[in-house]
Amino acid sequence: MKNKLLVLGVAASLFFSCERDDTADIVINDNSVTTVNNTNGQQGGEEETVVLTPASGAITEDLTLEASKEYILNGATIVASGTVLTIEPGTIIRAEAGPNVYLAIEQGAQIVANGTSSNPIIFTSNSTTPKAGDWGGIILLGRAPVNSVTGTSTATSEIGNLPYGGDVSDDNSGVLRYVRVQYSGGAADGQSENNGFSFYGVGSGTTVEYIQAFEGADDGVEFFGGTVNASFVAVVNAQDDSIDWTEGYNGTITDAYVLQGNGIGDEAFECDGFNTDFTNASGAFSNPTVTNVTIESESGANDSTRGFLLRAGTQGTFTNVLIVGKNTGISVDDDEASTPTSQNITDDTLTFTDVTFTDVTANTSIDGTATEAELVSGIGNGTGSDVASWGAGWTAGIN
Repeated sequence: MKNKLLVLGVAASLFFSCERDDTADIVINDNSVTTVNNTNGQQGGEEETVVLTPASGAITEDLTLEASKEYILNGATIVASGTVLTIEPGTIIRAEAGPNVYLAIEQGAQIVANGTSSNPIIFTSNSTTPKAGDWGGIILLGRAPVNSVTGTSTATSEIGNLPYGGDVSDDNSGVLRYVRVQYSGGAADGQSENNGFSFYGVGSGTTVEYIQAFEGADDGVEFFGGTVNASFVAVVNAQDDSIDWTEGYNGTITDAYVLQGNGIGDEAFECDGFNTDFTNASGAFSNPTVTNVTIESESGANDSTRGFLLRAGTQGTFTNVLIVGKNTGISVDDDEASTPTSQNITDDTLTFTDVTFTDVTANTSIDGTATEAELVSGIGNGTGSDVASWGAGWTAGIN
């Protein structure tokens, strides 16, 4: 039987001209579909391979990716507003090398990637010798509030020059469940940062649970404002920060596991109240609720990075945390004189409850006059997250 190679092509004009990655708006000229024959040589039959070409620019009609087929992502692929991309459990999407190879879900679009523990959905490199930074990553853009703009105004994403933000707190960008992103984080034009998962102004109507970023060149998971709640989040060997937030993120993170290899990675959590490259237009600050966290660094106390770096006025409520192998467990930085982060300790809007520090040189480092006792209560009572249970069967690289 001849194998069909289905190319979902949309002839488009792509220029890259955003703030740092030179990505511009996409002009759609055609929605043609081209079919050719392909043989992959597998015994007992041949598998259909679907290529999402860089010329497509945008997916403008509802599309389902089937687990029985192979998929190649080889360009900046945008799921356009009003469109739903559905991905079956067990589907594997392989990305060709290049930082401008990524999947973005526009405002008003949805991704429904509903995997299972036995059949996760995997985005990975198509290289025979995959490595961190081979391709971009997954980007979701919603209409939930961000503090870099006000009201219904929108900000523009670093990757793709796409709008995000607004005033719809419960905006729904779809479902990510049992999804693993591997070898992502390529820097567009050598500068702008792709992450494993980038959530731009994503609303609380979106379901995000059981996701993993594995071996990425930049951040594992980053929240740019928004109100989305994420549960069962694993990040392994991110070369920059593992979990990052900015621009007034106000969701919840429940059950998070960070593993940093020997000498790999920056902060486990980098937490900003707002993006200091811009302005805090709304006057609000990031204020998430974070529960059940395990951070492990294989470098032990020699690791010069921190478990948590809290700065730019971020607030937050942290409960049941285990930090293993850091030079500093929790660092509070008054980098913005007008909005000192340490003031939130005094105001009781930045708190840690039940935290265990193991093989950590200094439990805390706090600017200003606030004390460790004011920031952290229940030292030694943290048990962290049971990743051995919830991460079984679908994650990669977890001890």
